[in-house]
Amino acid sequence: MVKNKNIPKSELVKEYVLTTFGVALTALGLVIFLIPNNIAAGGASGLAIVLHSVISLPVGIWMYIINIILFLIAFITIGFDFSYKTIYSTFLLNFLIDFFDRIIKIPKYTSGDIILAVFFGDILTAVGMAITFSQNSSTGGTDIIAKIFNRYFSTPIGTSLLIIDFIIGFLAGVAFDPKVGMYSILAIIINGITIDFVLKGLELAITVTIITENNKPIADFILKDMGRGFTYLKGKGGYTGKDREIIYVSIRRRELSELINFVKRVDPNAFVIVTESRYVLGEGFKRNI
Repeated sequence: MVKNKNIPKSELVKEYVLTTFGVALTALGLVIFLIPNNIAAGGASGLAIVLHSVISLPVGIWMYIINIILFLIAFITIGFDFSYKTIYSTFLLNFLIDFFDRIIKIPKYTSGDIILAVFFGDILTAVGMAITFSQNSSTGGTDIIAKIFNRYFSTPIGTSLLIIDFIIGFLAGVAFDPKVGMYSILAIIINGITIDFVLKGLELAITVTIITENNKPIADFILKDMGRGFTYLKGKGGYTGKDREIIYVSIRRRELSELINFVKRVDPNAFVIVTESRYVLGEGFKRNI
């Protein structure tokens, strides 16, 4: 099992808080919009919706059964290499779906306009799942099947997930009616696009290259005020022929304007290159992809 080693306690608490928030959003999207309209948008929840039409157990109970079986299969076939956060997220999602569905019974959208149910259900679940994924966690379910296929057949995990989810959408069409099946497949597509979009916004980092005559105050600002490290790159001006130390730093997108404004105050003639970085791994950023 993957364990959380050498992670500051405050960071670990933050990860679990954000994971819990993301899982709660996902559960709300499912319970309010998708489950009442039989929209099986893939995953263990989608399969549970289909099975609920065959044997009338609550969807939350079906999800417990599905995930327990899948984790057992994973343990037997590929070893138990899931993080504590993934196990936590998986069964927290099961619990919250059952809790919101049967115990406190939050209001559900059953007005008949399935397009609205798909749209708002997908927005909530996709944002919630993106937040969960950004904390190096997942909600288990069909991810486990995709991992097994990847281990034994070298099938890309993303491709396996898409195929599995489309099969679940097709089964929804068989269990309910073709229209519901088509809406389920539409929800799967929208969900994937939205997750990618939100993740890009959450994880996107900025790499800044600063060429200036006044390195010291900018370096101090990055280290002390922004709490970021940076690297000096050795360079030589093509026009002037002068040797230079170039500041190279990765920051969050929200920190960019703060840095640019300071650089321009210190050296209005500084040459600044800003590039988007899909992933930055290391201190202050993600630990792994």
